[in-house]
Amino acid sequence: MAISDWPAGERPRERLLAHGPAALSDAELLAIYLRVGVRGKSAVDLARDLLARFGNRLDALADASLKELAGVPGIGPAKAAQLKASFELARRALRQGMARQDLFASPDKVRDWLRLKLATRPNEVFLALWLDAQNRLLEAEELFTGTLTRAAVYPREVVRRALEHNAAAVILAHNHPSGVAEPSSADEQLTRSLKDALAVVDVRLLDHFIVAGGAPPLSFAEKGLL
Repeated sequence: MAISDWPAGERPRERLLAHGPAALSDAELLAIYLRVGVRGKSAVDLARDLLARFGNRLDALADASLKELAGVPGIGPAKAAQLKASFELARRALRQGMARQDLFASPDKVRDWLRLKLATRPNEVFLALWLDAQNRLLEAEELFTGTLTRAAVYPREVVRRALEHNAAAVILAHNHPSGVAEPSSADEQLTRSLKDALAVVDVRLLDHFIVAGGAPPLSFAEKGLL
C-alpha cells in the first residue's frame, strides 16, 4: 500500500508536522527524504531495507559509499547522491557548531561528529581538532591513515601541523576498527609522547578520543590518562 493510502495520522510527513521530527523512527525520517518507494514497497519499506543493509546503523549508512548506496534495490544513483549530500550537510552543521563555541561546552557535539567521521572507517585513522585560545575549532584534519589495526603516528609531524595552524590546543582522536574502545599500552604511550612534544611549543593536549563501533567515544581525559 502506498503511503498516500495510509490514514493521515500514520503518514510520516503528517506525523512530523504534528509532533516534530523526534517522534519519528529512523525509517520514517528516511522515507520522507526518499519520498517514493518502488513497485510493491512504500517509501517506509524501502527505508527499512536500506537501514537493514547497513546493520540498522545510521552511522554506517552515513559512511557508505555512493556505489554501496546505489546498489540497494530501489535506491539508484540519484537517491544515493541525495543521501550522501544530506549526511555531509549533517557533518558540516556539527563542525560549524563546534567552530562557534568552546568545545568543552559541547562535548556531545564533539563525540557525535567523531562518530560520524570515524566509526565505520575500515582502517585506523588518526585526526586532530586544532583549537584556538578559546577552544573553538580552527580545523579538523586527518593526519595519518593506516591498516586495520595500526596507524603510524609521528609526533614531529603533529607538532609541525600545530604550528602551521597556529593552534593553542588540540583534541586528538583515532578509531579502532576492531570495535574495542579500550586504549592499548601503545595508545597510552603515544598520547604521553604527543602531550610532551606539543607542550614544548605551548600547545595544550586537551583530550584524546578512541572511536569504536556504535559506543560513545572513549575519552582519555575522563579516564585520567592525560
